[in-house]
Amino acid sequence: MSFTLHIISFDIPYPANYGGVIDVFYKIRALHEAGVRIYLHCFTYRRQPVKELDTYCDKIFYYPRKNGIISNLSLIPYIVKSRMPEELMGNLLRDHHPILFEGLHTCGFIADKRLQGRFLIYRESNIEHQYYYHLFKSEKSLWKKLYFLVESIRLKSFQKALQHVSLMLTVSLQDMEYLQSKFPAKKIVYLPSFHRDDQVHILTGRGKYALYQGKLSVPENYMAARFLIRKVWEPSFPELIIAGFDPPEWLVKSVRNIPNIRIVKNPNDDGMARLISDAQVNILVTFQPTGLKLKLLNALYNGRFCLVNPAMVTGTSLAALCILAKTPLDFKEKIPAIFNQEFSREDIQNRQHIIETIHSNQKNCEFLLEMLTLSSGSD
Repeated sequence: MSFTLHIISFDIPYPANYGGVIDVFYKIRALHEAGVRIYLHCFTYRRQPVKELDTYCDKIFYYPRKNGIISNLSLIPYIVKSRMPEELMGNLLRDHHPILFEGLHTCGFIADKRLQGRFLIYRESNIEHQYYYHLFKSEKSLWKKLYFLVESIRLKSFQKALQHVSLMLTVSLQDMEYLQSKFPAKKIVYLPSFHRDDQVHILTGRGKYALYQGKLSVPENYMAARFLIRKVWEPSFPELIIAGFDPPEWLVKSVRNIPNIRIVKNPNDDGMARLISDAQVNILVTFQPTGLKLKLLNALYNGRFCLVNPAMVTGTSLAALCILAKTPLDFKEKIPAIFNQEFSREDIQNRQHIIETIHSNQKNCEFLLEMLTLSSGSD
C-alpha cells in the first residue's frame, strides 16, 4: 500500500511504558508493518529523541514543548497551548497527506484555516475535561487543584474545535457515545487501543501475591492504591505489592508498618512484566470511567486473575474476563476465594479467544487503514 500519514504525538512515544504512548507507539509499529509511510511529529520535554523510532518512521520532527507561565496565560488549555509551535504547521503544509492528532493535547491547529481540505483524524484517549476534573477532586495540593480545575474548564470549552475533524477514533464505547452526543454530524468510530502483545503469555497454576500497578505520581493511581491500603487489605490476606513510577512519599510511609503490603518503586520493564505474570491476581481500581486503561489490557494478556471495579471496564467488552467488585466489602469477600483457585490452560485459551476478537493489533490496523483509504484515498 502506498500511503503516507502525519502523526502528531503529545510526547515522544518511546519507550512505550505509560498510558497513551503505548497506543501511539504500537499503532505506529502496526501501520509501518502494513506499509504505511509515517511522518511523526512529537514534543521534547521529559524525553529526548530516540533512534528506535527511526525503524518505523520515514520522517521524525521534534519540537520543544513551550512549558511555563506564558503558555498558561491563555484561554487555550495549557496542555494544548504548550504544543503549538509554528514550525509544526510549516511541516504539515509541505504536503497534503492526512493528519492524525493523538489526543486533544495536539489539536491546537485543528481549526486553522490553512488545514481546510485536509483529512484530519482525532484519536481520543480520554474525555479530557472530565479527566482533569477528576484530578481536581483527587489532588491534595491547593495550587495543583486550582490548575486542574482551570484546565478542566478550558478543555471543555476547547473541545468544540473537534467540529473541524473528518474522523474521530475513540478508545472506548462509552467515550464514543459521549462524542456522538456532542458531534452528531461527525463520523465517530470505536477503535480499541493498540498495545504490546500479539498473544497472551499467562502462567498456569497459582501465584503468592496480589499486584496493583500504575504510574503512582498520578492522583488517580495513588488514590486507588490508598483505597486498597486503607479500605480493602486485611492482615490475614497474602502480600499486596503496589508497583509503579514515582510514588509520593506519604504513600511509601503509609505501608511501612504493614507487613503484608510492599511498594516497589520504579521497576524496569522486565521487572514489571515479572510482577504482573507471577501475581495470583492483578487488582485494578479506577474512580474515573473514561478512556481505556491500558494497564488492564496488559494484565489480561500477561497475568492470571484480574479483580477490578466496574469503572475499570466501563465502555469496554472486557468485563467477562474480569472478576468485578464494587465496594470494599466486595473486594474483601472475593480476594480469599481467588487465592484458592488455580489458573488453568482452559482459562488461558478462553481469554486468548475473547481478547483477540476485540484487541488484535493486526485486525485493528486493517480496520484503521480501511477507514483512511475509503475516506481520503491513498496517495
